[in-house]
Amino acid sequence: MATARLANMPAVTGLYAFIAGSFLFALLGRTGPVSVGADSTIAPILATAVAAVAAVGSTRYPHLVSFLALMVGALVLLVGLLRLGWVAEFLSTPVITGVLAGIAVQIAVRQVPPLLGLPGGGTTLVGRVRDVVDQIGQINGWAVAIGAGVFAVIMVSEHISRRIPGALIGLVASTVLVGAVGLEAHGVSVLGTVQGGLPRFAVPSASWADIRHLLAPALTVAFVCVAQTAATVRAATSRPPSPGDFDRDLVALGAGSLAAGLSGSFAVDSSPPRSTVVAASGGRTQLAGLVAAALALVVVLVATGLLKDLPEATLGAILVFVATRLFRIKDLAAILRFGRLEFGVAVGTLLVVAFFGIEEGVVLAMLLSLGDRTRRTARPRDAVLGREPGSDHWIPTDVGRPTEQVPGVIVYLVYASIWYGDADHVRARMLALVDGATPPAHGLVIDADAMADVDYTGGRALVELTAELAQRQPPVRLAVARPSAEVRAGLQRSGALDGIGADHLYDSVSEAVAALASAVPGS
Repeated sequence: MATARLANMPAVTGLYAFIAGSFLFALLGRTGPVSVGADSTIAPILATAVAAVAAVGSTRYPHLVSFLALMVGALVLLVGLLRLGWVAEFLSTPVITGVLAGIAVQIAVRQVPPLLGLPGGGTTLVGRVRDVVDQIGQINGWAVAIGAGVFAVIMVSEHISRRIPGALIGLVASTVLVGAVGLEAHGVSVLGTVQGGLPRFAVPSASWADIRHLLAPALTVAFVCVAQTAATVRAATSRPPSPGDFDRDLVALGAGSLAAGLSGSFAVDSSPPRSTVVAASGGRTQLAGLVAAALALVVVLVATGLLKDLPEATLGAILVFVATRLFRIKDLAAILRFGRLEFGVAVGTLLVVAFFGIEEGVVLAMLLSLGDRTRRTARPRDAVLGREPGSDHWIPTDVGRPTEQVPGVIVYLVYASIWYGDADHVRARMLALVDGATPPAHGLVIDADAMADVDYTGGRALVELTAELAQRQPPVRLAVARPSAEVRAGLQRSGALDGIGADHLYDSVSEAVAALASAVPGS
């Protein structure tokens, strides 16, 4: 119900989403202790996307939220059926950490007005903060006390044991308190009448213009669902999910969103906090989710009347607690210790998500991550190899162990494929090594053991390298050691093998060095 607030939807739709997600995942999914339903990570994305098309509170708004759920469900289902779950790997850990932290900031700021008993307002982070500052004189003490008390109950309960349902205890206690004392008359905002009963299953209406506007958010939400489910499954099972099982889980997740959309609710996702609670409580199968969904169904059918005195501050406190779990300070600190660049990506993502929007943050973070990885790949690490004395082992000369060189022969290892992004750089590196060799080099061995393949551009760069080495005085002969079948094929298709010579491909570095050394008179 608290998550439904983030999506600007009726509280009962949060229960519908949980029931649909839990039942469908139990029926079709493979991973046991994963909880699926309304999720606070994607709810703000849904709200922001639909609010740009229809006003919150209008009759079109809930229809479009449900239609967006159908779009997300279809996309996630398609990813599972086509076995494309590997796309989750395009969101790095720093990116996911930054996105979750940015969402946590958005959630926390959105809940400040109900926690203080203020009307709130604003559509951006800065606007919401400004409105709270302007309304600071209207703070309701009862709302503050309820919110602080519920938050304290949740924190203490989790500290004692995650098996203790602190949020449920706080919800029941605060609802009873408001009804018994009549705090609504003292300005405490409550949930009010909640329409119960089974939903009316139907396809929500949307125009082609609406679909065009919602397509980008649907892709974003679907991508986040795939990535978060991969992380949740990995955490729940303490091992990477097998591709087949994970794709099956995505089919189940997509089916859950489709069912939620048809019931008038919003898209569902796997929930890391709830899944952690299930696992910590000893859950190993979907039985816990089925029991919880059954209880939610009972509430929907016969007990929604008990929710009319539920304080808004209680839901706000629950969401702020969720935000504290999404803002992973320890993970950010670990990323900072690893490297400033990755930390910068995480913080940049956090700020963009918090101030501009989740879609913008995810897209920017993906571009930054792919750009950084492309930059690293385009300037790969390399090494000059030397022979360990008394052996035929060739190792990098900078590892701190003694090595010896064969005069006139350079052995070069690049820790990457030779492709269009690094071809000129690798060619220039080898020419520089030859030009700086003392005594002058007459042989260059490329150790291809760390090379996955050679593309056309990389092959043509080796053609140019062979021609340039032949013009040196003395001429420098090129050989390739330990090439894989893919590297051999790339050299042949690109024409590089014609210049190198098929007889200059060797199974070991020692063989290549011996062949080049013996080709020089007196060596």
